[in-house]
Amino acid sequence: MTIDTRAWDRLGNGGLTFTEMGFGSAPIGNLYRAVLDAEVDALLQIAWDNGLRYYDTAPLYGLGLSETRLNRFLRDKPRDEYVLSTKVGRLLKACPPDQRDGFGKWFDVPARKEVYDYGYDATMRSLEFSLERLGVDRVDILYGHDLDIFNHGSQDVLDAKLAEFMDGGHKALVELREQGVIKAFGTGVNEWQSAQWVAERGDPDIFLLAGRYTLLEQEALESFLPLCTERGIGVVIGGAYNSGILATGPRPGAYYNYDPAPQEILDRVGRIQSVCVDHGVRLVDAAYRFPLLHPAVVSVIPGGQGVAEMNSNLQAARAQIPAALWDDLKAQGLMRSDAPTGGEH
Repeated sequence: MTIDTRAWDRLGNGGLTFTEMGFGSAPIGNLYRAVLDAEVDALLQIAWDNGLRYYDTAPLYGLGLSETRLNRFLRDKPRDEYVLSTKVGRLLKACPPDQRDGFGKWFDVPARKEVYDYGYDATMRSLEFSLERLGVDRVDILYGHDLDIFNHGSQDVLDAKLAEFMDGGHKALVELREQGVIKAFGTGVNEWQSAQWVAERGDPDIFLLAGRYTLLEQEALESFLPLCTERGIGVVIGGAYNSGILATGPRPGAYYNYDPAPQEILDRVGRIQSVCVDHGVRLVDAAYRFPLLHPAVVSVIPGGQGVAEMNSNLQAARAQIPAALWDDLKAQGLMRSDAPTGGEH
């Protein structure tokens, strides 16, 4: 199969061409369980063979492991044939193995501690470290990583980090873009509010928004997504399955937002799934397609830790969703009435 592509060119410099499905590479950093190199290579090969050409990673993912695994796979691929993004905002410091970060989250990973730093020098250093781990001469997009309350714990702390980013990291990223070192920058976050804050004060190109524009959540339509459309800012959607529940359905133990789903979410997903069944559509197919119906969205990057998950994602990319499905979801109050549902591209 061929994955459809979307062109983005906010600055008139040729821009970037994204595949509608990208590869979110947190899982190959041994997220929640260790994965063998051979499994990772098979997964990446299937993605490549099916036309995926956008890869997103970060120093955080596996404390460097995700980037080094992409290094091995991408080493013989023509650099102009794919789009590559990574992130800034954390530097990795070597430490004794028993003092590393991420126990219980990252398995069999390098002994490193995360140090948040959104300053100018740290942004430049982070890029250099990532280029070394990735084994490439350039990345296309840099995202300021995790500038949200979810990671920093309070609005006060986040406000300080945002100020640090605007005073330092943002300036560095503008320089890197002006020098042609990168094509685009933005933030990679779990909350649209902080992304909008940056858009209103800075000059970002693309945001990676995880979990906040999905079949379950469309509050970003209030102000953030209209602003992106108006400014020509691209949006990459991560977490389109809301940590799993929109892929697995409302089964016991299903995950939502990185935790077991509360009953109200289980109930809502159950109602959405019933509508999908009525139209002969898998829940995961609708969940994948929905964000792509918004004109600002350039790619959806579902995670996949195994071949079965990747094949399911590819099946979702092939699925045809009848317009009546979206109409029924809106009629039943399960989707915002102003959510785009086709014809925008």
